[in-house]
Amino acid sequence: MILALAATLAIVVQDQAALRAAPRAGATELTRLWQGDVLEVRGDHAGYLKVYDYRRERGGYLRDDAARPFEVSATAAPELLAVLRFLRETPGSEALGISYGAAYLKAAPPQDTTAEPLDAIAQMAERLADQASGSADHLADFAPHLEVVEQFGVRMRSFERNGRMRVCYDGELFHRVLALPVAQPEQRAHAVLGLTRPDCVDPDLSPAPRASLDTERSELLEQVKDGELSAMTRSRVHARRAGVWAALAYAHDRRGEPAGVEAQRALAELLAVHPDDLSETLQAEYVDAVLRVSAIRWAGALPAPQPGPLTLRLEPGSPGQTCIVLEDARRPRAAAIIRRCTYGMVRMASLQAIPQAPALVLAVQPLEGWRELWVFHERAGSWTIDVLSPGLDNPEEGYVDFAGYAPGTRRLLIAREVKDRGRFRRSFEELRLDDLALVRQASHPEFLRDFGRWQDIAWRRDTLALH
Repeated sequence: MILALAATLAIVVQDQAALRAAPRAGATELTRLWQGDVLEVRGDHAGYLKVYDYRRERGGYLRDDAARPFEVSATAAPELLAVLRFLRETPGSEALGISYGAAYLKAAPPQDTTAEPLDAIAQMAERLADQASGSADHLADFAPHLEVVEQFGVRMRSFERNGRMRVCYDGELFHRVLALPVAQPEQRAHAVLGLTRPDCVDPDLSPAPRASLDTERSELLEQVKDGELSAMTRSRVHARRAGVWAALAYAHDRRGEPAGVEAQRALAELLAVHPDDLSETLQAEYVDAVLRVSAIRWAGALPAPQPGPLTLRLEPGSPGQTCIVLEDARRPRAAAIIRRCTYGMVRMASLQAIPQAPALVLAVQPLEGWRELWVFHERAGSWTIDVLSPGLDNPEEGYVDFAGYAPGTRRLLIAREVKDRGRFRRSFEELRLDDLALVRQASHPEFLRDFGRWQDIAWRRDTLALH
């Protein structure tokens, strides 16, 4: 809801504006005011406005250049809307813009209200939440602006993820936009994108509520009519759908249900994105979708035949675990060469043997957006399993691809992409197979000699690492 505003008001337009006990610079400072604070004007004297702050229940004097009086009337509504339109596209002025939006909604006749002010306020609330996200100290810097917008019914929710605070707008006005028959396609798309953000999904949700939420997100995205959108918004919607369908594929797989349809839909939506249509600030949404789809790329795929002699098979372990067993087909009665269990999803379709080594590689997905590469190889006369992770710690999103093997140098070729603390990193690497130590690394495979000659043809055809 938007707070009802009284007449004879002023909106504070400066941060840390001093409210003083008397109309002079040397008077006692009572408190500090912030952009968007709404005050009742009770007079003026010597370049100061005499005001009362209902939120703090305190009166005082404020320099007249620190606030803008306005009328709450139908005649003033067009001017308030013009200011709202200007502030909507001005980063750093979100609290001020939301305040003007609330003033417009109070001043405009109900029959003249469209989805535009609701859309503008909701987008500014979303942007303010993004700016406030980060460390606890960073959040404290934006706390005054969050308190300002709360007086207009703009609510935020927050949770911790990997040691960082994520602040999210609760989306009430986005829901109101979707409920308005007069809302334009772009406005409806903005609302759906605001309500389906993956980074605003509570990380503590248990599997059942999370699956239900992902189903709701997919249904919201299906309401958007692609043909009526701008090229940039259309690509954003495709990227968001790709991420949501990737989440649904993972949920189906975890429950032991077929996930091929969902995985294929995720890939199709990702391929429908035109990255060049996205602005620089929106490229991260596309890369985020790439990581999510890459993580579930093997979901629903059929296992490839294993010609041997080394083969892998799966067997149940402790409740919730799957055990991977390496055997030698030439010794059917011998004990397993090596056995290891995991709570992750074992992607048998990704299994690839490297007879020249000898070695095998296998994708294992322990989390929704996190896929590792397990390397089975012989070292010092005994077999071992090494796990290649997308990142060292704080898993957020990422994957590792097997990209080939260079027999002459005994180097494993991999592609790795990860999101860590909001930043994306992609690398192509040559690893020494014996100990998986890094030999060379580059931002593109063309910069690595062995990639040019020994990269795997199937990887080159199917990978998303070359987006």
